[in-house]
Amino acid sequence: MSLEQHAIIIILAPLVGSLLISLFGGLHRRLSYLLLVACLGISFASTIATLRLVAARAAIGPLHYYLGDWPPPYGIELVIDPLNALVLTMIAGISLLVAIYSKEMARRDNPDRLHHYYTLFALLVAGLLGITASGDVFNIYVLTEISALASYALLARGRGFAYYATFKYIIMGTIGASLYLLGVGYLYIKTGTLNIAELPTFINSSGLVDSVSIRVAFILIMVGLWIKMAFFPLHGWLPNAYTRAATTTSCLVAPLMTKVSVYVMIRVMLGVFTLPYIYHVMGWNRAVVWLASLAIVAGSIGALAQTNIKRMLTYIIVAEVGYMVGGAWLGNAAGLTGAIYHIVSDGLMTACLFMAVGAITYKTGDSSLEAMRGVFRRMPVTAALFVVGALAMIGIPPTCGFFSKWYLIQGGLVAGHYGFVGALLLSSLINAVLFFRLFEIGYYAPFDTEGTPPRGHGTTVVDEAPFSMLMPLLISAVMIIVVGLSTSRIVSGLIQYSLPAGL
Repeated sequence: MSLEQHAIIIILAPLVGSLLISLFGGLHRRLSYLLLVACLGISFASTIATLRLVAARAAIGPLHYYLGDWPPPYGIELVIDPLNALVLTMIAGISLLVAIYSKEMARRDNPDRLHHYYTLFALLVAGLLGITASGDVFNIYVLTEISALASYALLARGRGFAYYATFKYIIMGTIGASLYLLGVGYLYIKTGTLNIAELPTFINSSGLVDSVSIRVAFILIMVGLWIKMAFFPLHGWLPNAYTRAATTTSCLVAPLMTKVSVYVMIRVMLGVFTLPYIYHVMGWNRAVVWLASLAIVAGSIGALAQTNIKRMLTYIIVAEVGYMVGGAWLGNAAGLTGAIYHIVSDGLMTACLFMAVGAITYKTGDSSLEAMRGVFRRMPVTAALFVVGALAMIGIPPTCGFFSKWYLIQGGLVAGHYGFVGALLLSSLINAVLFFRLFEIGYYAPFDTEGTPPRGHGTTVVDEAPFSMLMPLLISAVMIIVVGLSTSRIVSGLIQYSLPAGL
């Protein structure tokens, strides 16, 4: 098998895995778990092989894979360059970690028909990987709907008002997908193609630069993607949907769903409309960066008001989306590098924090601030790994969160957008307040309201989460350091190959 074949295996492994889990997973609970881990392991190994191949030929150009050997416009094309190779690796890696993590938690959250849950899990991952690798704007829509349908079903399996929160998500997600599809329809009517590589040629060389239809297409696609990524003020569906979700589901969707939508936005900006069109014809860049700055501040303040840790983290996600959107619209290499780098960084940080909170919830049955009482003594390993994720979210070196924010701040200074820089710094300060408040409760607060340990005659009884939950949590925390400390230049170097010349 040639190395190019790994491009399709990335998507086929979880897709075929979802079918196998649906057919045979019901025979035994452990079988569905093993099938999920195996198919995601194969997918992750293929992303690593593809990343190495794309990195080796970065100066040549992206890797093109034609399904069935049918070239576009007749067949489906996958296009993988250093930009989406990084995102693919992030998606497959986090999905594999969450799959391993789910061994104990998914059984508790889904005692019946566990294989149906794992089928949806694999199908969601296949859709996200397909979105990222697709070279066709319409196939992005199709795969977006596949992943959205799987996510709706996963989120609805939560507790409490999960059905109501998921219904709101369905309404907003359907509106976003419809707007995106309408925009794609306008593009096809005016250009006659849906291939991302061909669209900018038609738009720029066919006298369509000033076309009202192309402008409408751009607006529809952008607003649709902003709804999907929960960009402020279109974020209302996200906090409830992610908070009410089952623990394993939130660990999967929180690090990945919004990040993939941000990636699609950047891909459309770079590959379909091109930056000169966006910055000079549309002229939205400064207004969008100001809106992103507002999103950062609003998300951070919203997180400050929460008493539930999961809900607090969902508002931080809203702020993080503002980071990435603002960086992408700054119009310079540093800002775009920071936005793309932050997709990977935020995926790792969010996964680490949600898995740590999930481990605490597994032992305490609670995700409120009160669940943090004495956690540094009861669950020292989990607490230490939570600290790593928190410091990365604040932006403390040498974590990956520091380096991505560094590029974003550089981009803001180069663009002269000091409001965006101020929002970044204010958000980091608020994050420090948020997480150090949790550290204080976890380290200094007594185990219960009477101030006495629950058992052990005054001694601390260590009661950690199972190893299957601690191992992926540990790996995510280590990767936060590794990506920040030893690979920041490698990551930024790969990103540079994907940026437009002269930016």
